[in-house]
Amino acid sequence: MKYPIGIQSFADIRKRGFVYADKTAFIYRMALMGKYYFLSRPRRFGKSLLVSTMEAYFLGQKDLFKGLAIEKQETEWIQYPVLHLDLNAQNYTSEKALHEELDKHLMIWEQTYGLDTDKSLSPETRFYNVIRNVYKQTGKQVVVLIDEYDKPLLSTIDNKPLHDAYRKALKAFFSVLKSLDSCIRFGFITGVSKFSHVSIFSDLNNLDDISMDPRYVDICGISEEELHIYFDDSIRELADANGMTFEEACERLRKQYDGYHFRQNSVDIYNPFSLLNTFAKKEFNDYWFKTGTPTFLVKLLQQNDYELHDLKGIYVDGDVLSSVDEGYDDPVPVLFQSGYLTIAGYDPELGYRLDFPNQEVERGFFRFLLPYYTSQQQSSVRGILNKMTLAVKRGNPNDLLQTIQTMLAGRSYMVAGADKEKDFQNTLYLIFTMLGYNVQVEQATSQGRIDITIQTKDYIYIIELKLDKTAEEALRQIKDNHYALPFQTDKRKLYLIGVNFSSETRTVEKWVTEEHSRWVFAF
Repeated sequence: MKYPIGIQSFADIRKRGFVYADKTAFIYRMALMGKYYFLSRPRRFGKSLLVSTMEAYFLGQKDLFKGLAIEKQETEWIQYPVLHLDLNAQNYTSEKALHEELDKHLMIWEQTYGLDTDKSLSPETRFYNVIRNVYKQTGKQVVVLIDEYDKPLLSTIDNKPLHDAYRKALKAFFSVLKSLDSCIRFGFITGVSKFSHVSIFSDLNNLDDISMDPRYVDICGISEEELHIYFDDSIRELADANGMTFEEACERLRKQYDGYHFRQNSVDIYNPFSLLNTFAKKEFNDYWFKTGTPTFLVKLLQQNDYELHDLKGIYVDGDVLSSVDEGYDDPVPVLFQSGYLTIAGYDPELGYRLDFPNQEVERGFFRFLLPYYTSQQQSSVRGILNKMTLAVKRGNPNDLLQTIQTMLAGRSYMVAGADKEKDFQNTLYLIFTMLGYNVQVEQATSQGRIDITIQTKDYIYIIELKLDKTAEEALRQIKDNHYALPFQTDKRKLYLIGVNFSSETRTVEKWVTEEHSRWVFAF
């Protein structure tokens, strides 16, 4: 079987015989039932291939659709002029980058239809002229397909002047669509995030956002049903190559790449990029996470001093998930729309419960975050974590804290949040999560909240953190508040650990440990 890894051209996939999960019934429904649509999906999830498929359909390329669902549905195959704008090809590091990208596409369209190119005009004016003149010239309404509209905005989240300049330019450019409604047959816009302050979502008040629409939850990605329709032979080959049964391979695929939900009570969706790479290479790996680094997300988390342990199991309203506000004071909707969090449940009173979709995303996300909260390079993190794993496994809290002290020494003031105490707690949470142990942060007891609790097969560690105080004071709080009480009947060895961080050195200043002997509490 031929796997279309990195191929986003529908025509290329069909002509060269690559496997294709048929999504054409969705396209026919959209073309029949509506006019303007918006779809938010994570990167590498098939948005560009979907746009390319739409382009082939509206160009009337019937031969490419032989054997697909739409072949039995469509009878006319009318050819429309298609304007396809892909904003994913630039790095967007300067103000002229967006203008250059728009100019490139405008010139292609102007040359295709024999229109004059006047670069003294604004991009939005030229866009207006292209749509109007193409409609007049061909006598057919224009199809406008815009892919990754938000790439300029996501690339400049940490550069407000440039971000604002891009935002204004996009608002002006996309506003053209509303004024030329009679000239347009169909409009489709994709992106990772839906930015509420870009006028395309206010001016186009008839835009149908299908991102959380139950009819379109599997318009991108691979559903469980599609996995077995198209890839059962691939799963068998994967299982044989890894010494697994078919059922074991299915379970491993599910845990590592499945779990995306784009609304409550919807079918599970697999990451298509990771699936195709796994089948092609016959090896399980974190393929999706290696294709892009979410640097802008790290900056959002640190700028807002977000508590990392809250990412697992957080409840939010639906309005929070549907758009990103201008201030970016909440990283959660960006994390959801980017694919790092997904809908794990729904409660009518509490709202949507979010969590990491699968092991690939959770593992990759924490691994990527760790260097931003420590002084270590990505290449040295694994060796340091191995030392910590050995210390925790053997019940050596002093070795563990010594390694953490070394790991954090020399941290830059520029990479951590403003709330130093929360920053240190986030850092330790990241470290212990990466070790793979059962970690709880701010575990509630009758006397207060334990900063960090780590549980292994043989040991329990209760850790209290202080900032610019004393380790002895931290240990005393553990005892005075009886944090060990919930573990009184547990036979595992229990360590009480008081830790003091220094805001000056930005690392562990001192720690004290004590092995807890179980005795009856007297009140």
